[in-house]
Amino acid sequence: MNTFKTIIISLLAGLTGSALFAFLNYGPKEKAVSPIPLPVAMVSKTGVLPSVNNQTERTSLRPSFEYAASKSVDAVVHVRTSKRTRVHINHWHEMLGYQAPDQMEEASGSGVIISQDGFIVTNYHVVEAADEIMVSLNSNRNYEAEVVGTDPSTDLAVLRIHSSDPLPSIEFADSDGVNVGEWVLAVGNPFDLTSTVTAGIVSAKARNINLLRARPERGIFPIESFIQTDAAVNPGNSGGALVNTQGKLIGINTAIASRTGSYAGYAFAVPSTIVQKVASDLMTFGEVKRAYIGIQIEPVTERIAEKLQMEKVEGCAITAIVPGSGAANSGIEIDDVVLAIDGMQISNFPELQECISQYHPGDQVLVRVWREAEILEVTIQLKDRNGQLAQKPVELSQKNDILTNS
Repeated sequence: MNTFKTIIISLLAGLTGSALFAFLNYGPKEKAVSPIPLPVAMVSKTGVLPSVNNQTERTSLRPSFEYAASKSVDAVVHVRTSKRTRVHINHWHEMLGYQAPDQMEEASGSGVIISQDGFIVTNYHVVEAADEIMVSLNSNRNYEAEVVGTDPSTDLAVLRIHSSDPLPSIEFADSDGVNVGEWVLAVGNPFDLTSTVTAGIVSAKARNINLLRARPERGIFPIESFIQTDAAVNPGNSGGALVNTQGKLIGINTAIASRTGSYAGYAFAVPSTIVQKVASDLMTFGEVKRAYIGIQIEPVTERIAEKLQMEKVEGCAITAIVPGSGAANSGIEIDDVVLAIDGMQISNFPELQECISQYHPGDQVLVRVWREAEILEVTIQLKDRNGQLAQKPVELSQKNDILTNS
C-alpha cells in the first residue's frame, strides 16, 4: 500500500511540474541575439597584401601591426653609453694624495637609422656627456658611434656609424597628417629588452609638458609639441621609433608621464616634422638653423572671439610682437588672430612652435589672419633669434670629415 501511494504522489508531482513549466513559458518567445564578428583586414603571413581593385580598399587593408613591425624593427637600434665619473673618497685621503680610479657609468636607450649610410637619430639625453657610445643592430652587429650633432632645445641628437654594407633605414611620414585615435607602434629597447614592439593610439597632439629646461646662456629655448600616445613606453625606449601602421616614422619616443619612473599610461614623442628638420640641419651643418616668427600668442576664447567679431572660436590672438623680428617688418598687428601658417591651422603655442621649427631663417611663410571682421594673408620673412636673416651656411662636410665615407 505504501508503495502504491509513493507512485501516485510521484506522478502527481511530475504532472504538476510540467503544467507549471508550461504556464510559466506560455506566450511568444524572443529570438536569441547571435554575436556578429567584426570585419577584419586580411593580411597574409608573408606580408604580401591581397590584390584589390579599389584604392580605398587597398588602403584599409594595409594597416597591420605585423606589417608595420617588419618595416621598422630592423631600423631601430640599441644605444649603449659609458661615462667616466669620479669616485668621491674620504676627504683626508684626498689630502694625502690618494685618488680612487674613475668608474664607468653605463646607460642605454634606443635610436633610429634614418639613412643607409649610418646616420642615426636619438634623444639628446640618451647620449649627453657620454664618453663612449656603442650601437647594436637587430642583426646583433655592433658598431662604435660618433656624435654628429645635438639639439637640447628639442632633446634630439644625431649619431653616425660606419658600415661597409647599406644599413636598414626607416622612412619619414608627415606627422602633421597624424590623427588623434590613429593606431601607432612604439619600437625600442625598454629595460634592455631589444627589439620590443608595443601598440597604442595617438591620444593627443601638440602637447607641451614642460619637460625641457630653458638655458638662455647656452642658447637653449625649449620647443615642445609632443605627440601623446598610450603605447607602452618604458626606460630604454628613449630615442626609439613611433611609427604608423605603414611602418613609417612619425615621432621619436622621448618621455613618459609617470610617478614611479615606469609606464603609467601616457608617452610622448617628438613629431617627425621636427625630427626631420633638426636631423637634416645637424647632418648638413652640425647645428640647427632655427627660424623665429617673432610673435607672442594666446588661444582665442569665446570672449576674444566676440570682441573681435569672429564667427567661430578659432586661432590664436597676437598679444605682442618682438621688435626687429620678421613679424615686426610684415604689417602684422597686435590683436590680429593667426588662423593658419602655410595652410597649417594654429590653435596654440606648441602648434606654432612645431610649424615654424620646420623652416630656416630667410624662409617666407604665408600667414592667414583675422583682422577687423575680415581675413587677410600676410607674408612674413623669418629671421633667427638675433633678428638676422640667414647667411649661406658652411656645410659640415667642409669643416669636418665626419660626413665622408670611411
